[in-house]
Order: sequence, then structure tokens, then C-alpha cells
Amino acid sequence: MTIKIEKKIKGYQVVKPDDKPAETPKAAAKPKSAGAEVIQMHESVERPEVLVGSTYKIKSPLFEHALYVTINDIVLNQGTPHEQRRPFEIFINSKNMDHFQWIVALTRIMSAVFRKGGDVTFLVEEMKAVFDPRGGYFKAGGVYMPSIVAEIGSVIEQHLKLIGMIKDPDISDSQRALMEEKRAAYESGQKTAEDTDMPAAESAEGGAFPASASLCSKCNTKALVLMDNCQTCLNCGYSKCG
Repeated sequence: MTIKIEKKIKGYQVVKPDDKPAETPKAAAKPKSAGAEVIQMHESVERPEVLVGSTYKIKSPLFEHALYVTINDIVLNQGTPHEQRRPFEIFINSKNMDHFQWIVALTRIMSAVFRKGGDVTFLVEEMKAVFDPRGGYFKAGGVYMPSIVAEIGSVIEQHLKLIGMIKDPDISDSQRALMEEKRAAYESGQKTAEDTDMPAAESAEGGAFPASASLCSKCNTKALVLMDNCQTCLNCGYSKCG
């Protein structure tokens, strides 16, 4: 069947074997079912005029100036029970131009992965596993970052949690109560930071961990202390004794 094209071609797309066949005039004439088709993120989804975005600030001792990470989301199935936000593109800006080349390359690759759709959460673990040969650093809250790339991965993880793509493991009320009990017991048996003139490391929740605490291998926070002859984390509740 030959079709004459009478309009200007503005774009084209190669149809893959696993793609759905195009609708014929007869199929198009049939009434659609009552249930609307749920749109999932894929590379054929066009960028809308407006995207919802969030910007995160990274202040690292490895950079003279702060990095600003902006992640823009596309809203799929807006106004329906299937509405969801999915990352669409990422930008990183800074006054520091020393690393401009690899930052642009990194953001373009990540944006392409976002637009591909599917499970993009693997980016978080891949980036957080990047180590700087010069050594890492501790950010506010005593959390250890092995590299600036790892902290960018941590920002992406924070954003994916915000839009619901990553779920935090639930901590039971009994475990949370046990953590608070252990922390109170440890602090009652130790001198306060004011008495020893030693600053304590602040937690992400605004509390303080003992300055003598070591790094927890589970949450990467300096909150691991020795209690009852067992290393216990005052931040996430991890214990080497189970």
C-alpha cells in the first residue's frame, strides 16, 4: 500500500519489532475503552513546556565553590489515579569551571538514562561506590562521602526518595525505642561534650553523636560506639552483635 506524503516531514521514528503496530483507519475509528492507558516513562515521551524541578546544594572541601544540582521531573498521567513523577533531566552548575567537561558529560549521560525509563535507581549505588584516590570527606552530620561523585549520587537518592521511586526501610517502633534507649544509656555514662571541651558530631536530625564515635559501615555516619562490649550505631541502630 503506497501512501503519498503531502505535508512537510518534521520528524521520524524507527519502528522496532517489539513496538506496538500503528493504528489502521479502521482501528482508529473504533471507540476507545473506558479505562485510559497508563503512560510509563520511555525515550519516546516528548519534553513538555514546563517541568517540575528541585535544586540541591553540595558544599565539598574538594571544591572551592558549591555545586548546585538541579533535577527536573516530568509528571505522567497528570490528574489521574496513576499520576507519578519521574526524573527527566539533570543539570549541575558551579562557579568552578575546572571540572566543567566531566560534569557536562555526566549530566548528559544521566539525563539519557532518565529518559530511557525503567528502573533508574541503580545510578545511586553505582555513583555512591566511586572513591576519590585523594580520599573522601565528612559532610554535615558526620556522614562520610568517598568522593564528590558519591555525594552527587546521594543527592539523586534523596530526590528519588522525594518522588517515591526509592522507599526507606521502615524502622519499627520497638527498634526506634531501643536506639533511643541505647543512646541515652551511652550518654549517661559519658561526659558531655561541654565538660571535655570536645565538639560532638551533629546528626542529620539535629542531635549530637559523641566525638569519639567511629564510622558505621552501614549508614556511613560517625555514630558507632562501644556499648556492653558491642559496637552499636546510635544513628541507624546497627549492631555487630545482632
